[in-house]
Amino acid sequence: MSHNTPVNLSELPIYQKAIEILALSQNISLYLNEDLAPLKEDGSEDTNIYFSGDIVQQSVSLAPEIANAERERYSERKHRHVASLRRLTHMLYKNSYRLEKSNSNGKDFLPVLRRELKKFKKLQHSWMLTL
Repeated sequence: MSHNTPVNLSELPIYQKAIEILALSQNISLYLNEDLAPLKEDGSEDTNIYFSGDIVQQSVSLAPEIANAERERYSERKHRHVASLRRLTHMLYKNSYRLEKSNSNGKDFLPVLRRELKKFKKLQHSWMLTL
């Protein structure tokens, strides 16, 4: 089995898309946090603020999982990273829908994130065939 790691990981379209998703998630989170951070009138916090942090955490993990899968020599270990990448992508979708229910103008950007995630899933499928 040949190990075709690109000379530079950043040449991989899936890796580039993961970086784009990270930047988009961070920007959405910042925008949402301005609306969600203040306490409610009853003194409680908006629980949706946690989902905005979750999308950033999950996005941060995408590129390292791709890099780890590319570096692995053994098929079984590659597939563990691929499975983790799938879970992260699924959770990003799920949390974007949760955030869409929030009381923030930033929720208008969540469909953009989901469109990018759809593109990412297509890239992920073709990338997996190369592993």
